Amino acid sequence: MKTIRTLTLLTLACLATAQSAVAASDPTQLSASEAVALLKAGKISSEQLTQAYLDKAKANGDLNAFITLDEKGALAAARTRDAEHGKGRGKGALNGLPIVVKDNIQVAGLPNTAGTPGLKDFVAKADAPVVARLKKAGAIVLGTTNMHELAFGISGYNEGFHGSQIGVRNAYDRTRFAGGSSSGTGAAIGARLAPAGLGSDTGGSARIPAAVNGIAGFRPSVLRYSQDGIAPISHTRDTAGILAQTVADVALLDAVITGGKPVKPANIKGARLGVMRSYFFQNLDADTTAVMEKALAKLKEAGAEIVEVDMPGLADLNNAQSFPIALYEAYDDLQAYLKRYGTGHTVEGIAMKIASKDVKGTYDGLVIPRKLPGPNNTLVDAKPIYEAAMKEHRPKLQKLYADTFKKHRLDALVFPTTPKVAIAQNAEASSLANFGLFIQNTDPGSNAGIPGLSIPAGLGASGQPVGLEIDGPAKSDRRLLVLGMAIEKTLGRLPAPTVK
Repeated sequence: MKTIRTLTLLTLACLATAQSAVAASDPTQLSASEAVALLKAGKISSEQLTQAYLDKAKANGDLNAFITLDEKGALAAARTRDAEHGKGRGKGALNGLPIVVKDNIQVAGLPNTAGTPGLKDFVAKADAPVVARLKKAGAIVLGTTNMHELAFGISGYNEGFHGSQIGVRNAYDRTRFAGGSSSGTGAAIGARLAPAGLGSDTGGSARIPAAVNGIAGFRPSVLRYSQDGIAPISHTRDTAGILAQTVADVALLDAVITGGKPVKPANIKGARLGVMRSYFFQNLDADTTAVMEKALAKLKEAGAEIVEVDMPGLADLNNAQSFPIALYEAYDDLQAYLKRYGTGHTVEGIAMKIASKDVKGTYDGLVIPRKLPGPNNTLVDAKPIYEAAMKEHRPKLQKLYADTFKKHRLDALVFPTTPKVAIAQNAEASSLANFGLFIQNTDPGSNAGIPGLSIPAGLGASGQPVGLEIDGPAKSDRRLLVLGMAIEKTLGRLPAPTVK
């Protein structure tokens, strides 16, 4: 026992030495958990770390990851944290850790545009509760990140906010998209412009950018996090989400937001992972197929049980509620948000200034007139379809998931987060066909309100990341994070992309 303890202490000492070496050479390569450990130990200052990220963000402006980079405010906050730490008062769980926040989540004193020109003049008066909790624990907000306009898309091809080229760019390949709608948060963390941050997720908006940028992305159970201070699409489906370099980082931020304790890693041996090939493994490209099959083989070799399952009627149940709920609730929810936070705008006024053609068409054709696509390319009244979705189809979908987990004694369902790796960033990336393809696997769990976690599974032959998602039973968030850490340990971390 003494020998084991000695070896453990030596391992920890070697790890600490390695982390200190990384911090000295390039601190932006540290994970959030590693950075916090060094901050608490006084091996690096918050100001040093914050400045390193700011410098890297400015050098990589062509990613279009930020809408507002708050250099002055971030450095001032970092110096304050360092001063508190020097006086023995810096005891927060995050202790001066720099993060980024999606621009539809309010950060006091910063513009809160939701990625749309009509809100360029709106400055948040207070932090959204999810931001406030992170700040109270010592987090430093580097800035707010670019996104698909009004969160209504998966490409991040935002025509209202861009630099030399339109659209947020992928951390591993600037010609490809960064996913969406939390595009900038995904690109920033993937490119090591920040170690962790916040996005939002209605149908995949945190997990899709996490998958294509080679990082972890978490959608908690609906209402696990406060929805206040976040520009909405749908109160039934919306939630803030966490994106970070590792699942351990996600668990760290989740514990801060919820007031709980960080979960500890567990062994993958004996975990029962459900695989439904007839839905979640359809329309895959060669990279995704190869990486997923290799990942499943690794998990099985490590002791996980791969259980083949079927979920009859999943696609039909999901389709019966996905667009009806989001498109119907979007008008009332956004109107209430604009009024509650004193923006001085209306939905109609915002819609007049929408810059992205796909989002403009959605608002003008469906959201504002309260219509949904009907038979023979007609538009029909959305209300009865919405009511049927809420009263009939959503409860059936939730029961289908609950029954599947119970019948097969599953810890989680496992599948590719997206059917394809990142595609070219251009106007076509925002097509309805691409939208449907990239939310194929993330959407059903969103509509059921269950937690989902995207984990990097590997790089394809193209050099692009592939994400593996696990969805767990309702309110199994902490167990899902434990499982995610075990999967991440089995699969290993991805190499960082080459950035400036």
